[in-house]
Amino acid sequence: MLNDKLKNYLHLHFLVFIAGFTAILGKLITIDAVSLVWYRMLIAAIFMFVYIKIAKVDIKIDRKTLAKFSAAGIIIALHWITFFASIDVSNISIALAMFSTGAFFASFIEPIIYKRKIIWYEIIFGIIVIVGIAIILQTEMKHITGILLGISSAFFSSLFAVLNGKFLEKNSATKISFYEFIAGVIFISLFILFFGDGFSVEYFKLGVEDITYLLILASICTAYAFIASVYVMKQISPYTVVLTYNLEPVYGVILALIIFPLTETMSPSFYYGAIIILITVLLNGILKNTKGFKNKKRQNEKIV
Repeated sequence: MLNDKLKNYLHLHFLVFIAGFTAILGKLITIDAVSLVWYRMLIAAIFMFVYIKIAKVDIKIDRKTLAKFSAAGIIIALHWITFFASIDVSNISIALAMFSTGAFFASFIEPIIYKRKIIWYEIIFGIIVIVGIAIILQTEMKHITGILLGISSAFFSSLFAVLNGKFLEKNSATKISFYEFIAGVIFISLFILFFGDGFSVEYFKLGVEDITYLLILASICTAYAFIASVYVMKQISPYTVVLTYNLEPVYGVILALIIFPLTETMSPSFYYGAIIILITVLLNGILKNTKGFKNKKRQNEKIV
């Protein structure tokens, strides 16, 4: 029998694996990135609503909070759209490598949102991340559009994560996610109506494989992953969670190489640059969480 601690660790790695597998589904689904995200958020919102009713979760909020959640919903929609678009125009490896730059953006976004000073080592790590991207660009200029979309996706992801961190101080993750998904669906619907081809009958004609992959993406990789990750964070230290989630690009790239070897095998320079970015992200997580632990320990000593 597995003890509870080991079960929680395995659960955490399963969630990170799911996050990495999201990119694989993005490659397998044949519809464009905007439509993919629209379906993903709509189906996920439905699954989450069912969960809310079964678990009897209180989702009452005021207008000001609704506006904040809606803004975050638009941001996460933009993150997913640019991420899947990056996969469409380049490949999974490029999208995931650029997604790793999110920690670089977070180092500048966090001080603004939380009103703190920028930490000196974050600037150094930011420069190293740029060096990693430059190494990748040496041989992968043909993927420049995918690289730019991937970097944009990382920025939106970091902004979303920082904002959600503030929201979680007063609200449950289920409530936040539910309103964010609805806002995302409305935002994309308006975009399709005014700038796209609209919602014709053809828009809803999907193949069996696309429907299957979308259901997996929306249920397991979105609704379940959002709710389960909050549970895991209550059982395992934030330090372990942060470092483990940095393995998402690693899992994703390995899966991509296994499933799509012809399109995902990259030049040596790509892997050198990607490793530099990943190591930098890991070091940033280690230093930041170690410092947070020490500060918390000092606070506890003062209280005692």
